[in-house]
Amino acid sequence: MGNPYIVKDIQRVPPKLVEAARKFPAAILADVAGRRGSLGGRIQPLSKAMKVAGPAFTVEVRPGDNLMIHAALLLAKPGDVLVVDGKGDLSCALTGGLMAAQAKAAGIAGFVIDGAVRDTDEGAQGDFPIFAAGCNPNGPQKGVPGWINIPVSLAGTAVNPGDLVVGDADGVVIIPREQAEKVIGGAQAKIDAEAARMKEIEAGKLASPWVAETLRKVGVLGPNEPL
Repeated sequence: MGNPYIVKDIQRVPPKLVEAARKFPAAILADVAGRRGSLGGRIQPLSKAMKVAGPAFTVEVRPGDNLMIHAALLLAKPGDVLVVDGKGDLSCALTGGLMAAQAKAAGIAGFVIDGAVRDTDEGAQGDFPIFAAGCNPNGPQKGVPGWINIPVSLAGTAVNPGDLVVGDADGVVIIPREQAEKVIGGAQAKIDAEAARMKEIEAGKLASPWVAETLRKVGVLGPNEPL
């Protein structure tokens, strides 16, 4: 029987898909995934320049305690993104500059934390991606068990170990591992469609036919009534 608190072996989204996902904005991937999968807006990067992509290495902690994050720092593989379910608690920071430095040295791709962090000025000026729900100078306790690599929930979105995590200035989107190839495969078409629409706007074509069509469908406009 294995350790009930720690799962060490997980299936990760393949590295080639992580690399392919890096070139796409989180918003594009969320749209292609059915306009879902993004974490609640409270989870934001310390700097708008920060970007992250990688498989989720999930951690569940008791609010205000970061013991299991310290364990995860020693277990995660290079390229993993530590995704921490901190229950949105902002009463104290779950990580700070020292833990970020350790994670970077270990090759971890970044932190996504539904909780508070500290040393945020230092973090915002660094090159280690940190996405969090807020900040607080108080440090955490380190004595309560939690879980590593179980399904977790961050700001209303489910995250499973090994899922694709992509974050940028808009926030973080989670693509289920089994859907990553399909979503990434459709992302370029979405980019191309938006580029084509941008050219139409620049050329003065401001109206989109679908707006009037949808207004008729929902009863705002009559069958032949123009907008």
